[in-house]
Amino acid sequence: MDKFLDKLSSYNILNNLIPGSIFCFILQYINGLDLLSDNIIENIFLYYFFGMVISRFGSVVVEPLLKKIGFISYADYNKYLTASKTDVKIDVLLETNNLYRTISASGMMIIIISIYLYVEQQIYIISYATPYLIAVILLLLFLFSFRKQTTYIKNRVEHLAQRYREEDEE
Repeated sequence: MDKFLDKLSSYNILNNLIPGSIFCFILQYINGLDLLSDNIIENIFLYYFFGMVISRFGSVVVEPLLKKIGFISYADYNKYLTASKTDVKIDVLLETNNLYRTISASGMMIIIISIYLYVEQQIYIISYATPYLIAVILLLLFLFSFRKQTTYIKNRVEHLAQRYREEDEE
């Protein structure tokens, strides 16, 4: 457990652990849905997992939706990489930005879950499909997250390769 806690970066604490714990408490307060156990160590892992799911939902669903409707826009990725080497504060701002996205995603997920729970009470047969629906949603969410992360890695590698080509040409 100590090794796990030592490896948590500020990013993981801000974007996974804290939002996950807040999400669990708000969900229980609003809907009476208790997702936690009596074991604090299990709860820390649950907070982290729920936070990770919320963060991925924010990255894969909320962010593209907000970009599509013009609510947010991003700088070109190559320009971001170049700028972040010069201005170290950009990484701090990005971490804070991701926290805001995760908190926004948490709010959206609480609304979606609340609506689903209401519908489930009205149409009881839906409750039989809930575990399978959750499994499919989690699978898709992490598959799309994997694809997005792979794209970021590919873009960083290509950016570095371009920079090295330019240095070699000089």
